[in-house]
Amino acid sequence: MIPCRNLKRYFHKALTQPLYAAKVLVARLRATMYYEWGKGKSSFPEAITLFLTHRCNLRCKMCGQWGEAGVTKRQSQEFIRHELSLTQLKAVIDNVSSFAPNITLFGGEPLLHAGCSELIRYITQKRMHCLMITNGSMLKEHASEIVKAGLDELNVSLDGNSSLHDEIRGMPGLFARIMSGLKEVNHCKQQLGTKKPFINLQCTINAQNYLRVSEMLEVAREVNAASLTFHNLIFLDSSTVEKQKEYDQLLGCSSAEWEGFVCAPGIDPGILYNEMKGIMAGRYGFSVDFYPNFSKKAFFEYYTNPCYIPSDYPGRCLSPWIVAYIFPDGEVRPCLNCSYSFGNVLQEQFTRAWNSPKAVTYRRMLKGKGMFPVCIRCTELYRY
Repeated sequence: MIPCRNLKRYFHKALTQPLYAAKVLVARLRATMYYEWGKGKSSFPEAITLFLTHRCNLRCKMCGQWGEAGVTKRQSQEFIRHELSLTQLKAVIDNVSSFAPNITLFGGEPLLHAGCSELIRYITQKRMHCLMITNGSMLKEHASEIVKAGLDELNVSLDGNSSLHDEIRGMPGLFARIMSGLKEVNHCKQQLGTKKPFINLQCTINAQNYLRVSEMLEVAREVNAASLTFHNLIFLDSSTVEKQKEYDQLLGCSSAEWEGFVCAPGIDPGILYNEMKGIMAGRYGFSVDFYPNFSKKAFFEYYTNPCYIPSDYPGRCLSPWIVAYIFPDGEVRPCLNCSYSFGNVLQEQFTRAWNSPKAVTYRRMLKGKGMFPVCIRCTELYRY
């Protein structure tokens, strides 16, 4: 469902995109009913994330894929370059169009996929809501294409102003390139007389930027952002990853990708809490939120207790009843960082894989446990 602490985020969506918000509410009500009484099955998902590519043109320090502890860079070139073709992706969209899930395009960097813009057009022509998560480095050259294709929401990751962002992302001049790209998107929107895509800025709190997060407010104003979300850092300790292996053995899968998030946060929670408290008390011409939206007590526990158990949110994961991830090899996964698969869209249609015997097995085990050890710092745990 929609946790009480997330209602502000939901109401912002309801004001700016009422039909989308209503659809989300209905889908989550259905999924919650299946969670309680579906015996491992679920209604078709509210959202599907298409993981278009493993490739990325940046090496951001805190990234679990390509960062300092990232796991994707350890993979073979064959693995990294494997992608579903545009024809194969369109076949997936055709199959799911009957229940019209919201589609998120992700990666890696999704704009590195040669068919990205055409895929956006295909999704929106099928009257499905389409959101893209991007590092923003390639926006300027693709701005016209994605606006004309009808992209609904553009989520861009930024860590701070100018040199700070460039330092964290490992590319001099990147901030200026992103800002130029966002301004080009706005220019194209103005030319076409459309409000879409809504620009949503996403700032992940980390050791390098947590003393300067207020800089993002001016950045959001400059690009006419619809929203600015500060995300608590995703991090784990090695003992939590070790505990996860017990469940991986039972399910016959691996959660090795979580190893990319094993780190010490390097954040003084007292300083960060006061900084964010000041920001959240302000009024802006765009939505500002801090996610997950913890109470003070839970916030300090999150950053200081490796065995933290959620107290502000329900201690259970609903995500595998609500969202699916389709990877570049076609695997339909319930989690971004776990290799468990419900099926493969190259071998069977998504609509069959979604409630396959493997899907039912996974959901039943997860419901029985409420959540797995690594779930404690997964953003999806706090979303539903």
